[in-house]
Amino acid sequence: MRNDLLFEWLRMGNVTIPNALLAHYKALGLTNDDLITLIQLLSITENGQHFPDSHVLADRLNVSPEEAYKAIHQLMTKKIITLETQSDEEGKTTDHLSFDLLYEKILKLMSVQENEERDIQTEISSKELYSLFEQEFGRGLSAIEIQTLDMWLNEDKHSPELIQMALREAVLNQVYSLKYIDRILLSWEKKNIRTKVQVEKEAKRRRSQQSKQSFDSESDPNEKPVPMYNWLKNKFEND
Repeated sequence: MRNDLLFEWLRMGNVTIPNALLAHYKALGLTNDDLITLIQLLSITENGQHFPDSHVLADRLNVSPEEAYKAIHQLMTKKIITLETQSDEEGKTTDHLSFDLLYEKILKLMSVQENEERDIQTEISSKELYSLFEQEFGRGLSAIEIQTLDMWLNEDKHSPELIQMALREAVLNQVYSLKYIDRILLSWEKKNIRTKVQVEKEAKRRRSQQSKQSFDSESDPNEKPVPMYNWLKNKFEND
């Protein structure tokens, strides 16, 4: 008896419920009843029924077929699911329930939230960046300087980390000027340098090039080689 139940359980299969759906269904404008209906529809379609019978859905929801139909229609009205007609190789058409709109809405919602979180993080980093500039300059920033920093962040889309690296470059050269830092950022932009790793790689390349140039300058290309006196050969010839 227990084995029969186990086989039946396995035969019924499993339904995949996206965690993103459970996390964001309220933001999609869905009610708890909408969510249950949606999960049941996912279960039915994953078991091979491309378009669920309203009677099957009604049994699962413990409602009348009319109420089950209304539940499906409500999800369509909210643009969560759609009914699509597909043709097979023989030209026979069948109706399929599509969840593409649901997934697109979830992805769009997650993208918006990610951008909002990034903006908050950028705002926090911006405040830290202002403090860092004031610390290195040894004074408060002027309104124009703050506006320049905002332009680097919001218009030029330089990351706070990259601006910090440019500030470090200026400090090492003992130049405390936003114009100088702007030239550094412009130079990096032309070289498509956008990250700290790329800055460090470029600095390493520049040091290597400077070292080679320094070595070449120490060698005089016009200097003639000093002939080596073969004293051993001369000794035998004199003997």
